Amino acid sequence: MSKHTHSFLALGDSYTIGEGLPLFESFPYQVVRLLRLKGFHFHAAEIVAKTGWTTFELAENILHSKLEPPYDFVTLCIGVNNQYRNLPANEYKNDFEFLLKKAIHLCSENASHVVVLSIPDWSTTPFAKNRNPEKIGHEIERFNSINNLLADQYKAAYLDITPGTKTAGNDTTFLIDDKLHYSAKEYERWAKLVADVISKYC
Repeated sequence: MSKHTHSFLALGDSYTIGEGLPLFESFPYQVVRLLRLKGFHFHAAEIVAKTGWTTFELAENILHSKLEPPYDFVTLCIGVNNQYRNLPANEYKNDFEFLLKKAIHLCSENASHVVVLSIPDWSTTPFAKNRNPEKIGHEIERFNSINNLLADQYKAAYLDITPGTKTAGNDTTFLIDDKLHYSAKEYERWAKLVADVISKYC
């Protein structure tokens, strides 16, 4: 087992920072905790994310952030706000491709060390009840087909966490009080999947 202390950058939006939760309950911090429990050495997760960001806003902020590459691992989970704002799919594709290429570059061109997470499906949450859930679900599915295709094209790891998020409407312990964003229980499921991928390369 390597004694190298690994670095980890998480790029995204509200799902990456864990909106409404203490930072240590966000999925990137849970990933690091799980990896440390496995005996791997990791710095605290570095996060570039904000509630409400679209792909374009994330890209803009990456360009103006004082990052310190190379990173050993990078996660990318972005797009729900593109869907929420009814932004076009072709715009999402262009922005996401830029972000994925940037993530791979920040990771010393190790595409397999970049983990793309699919966009959660908030259509089943109580918050979406009167907002045309069927349309929301269909649009998220379309956006996820784009990020999945690009992840495959660039040989990044891909985690489809969307099916699990669809169950939140049936068990609100997976949601926080706003009935939209996820609780630490949901992020724990993501963290386990991400940690499993990352641990293969430590």
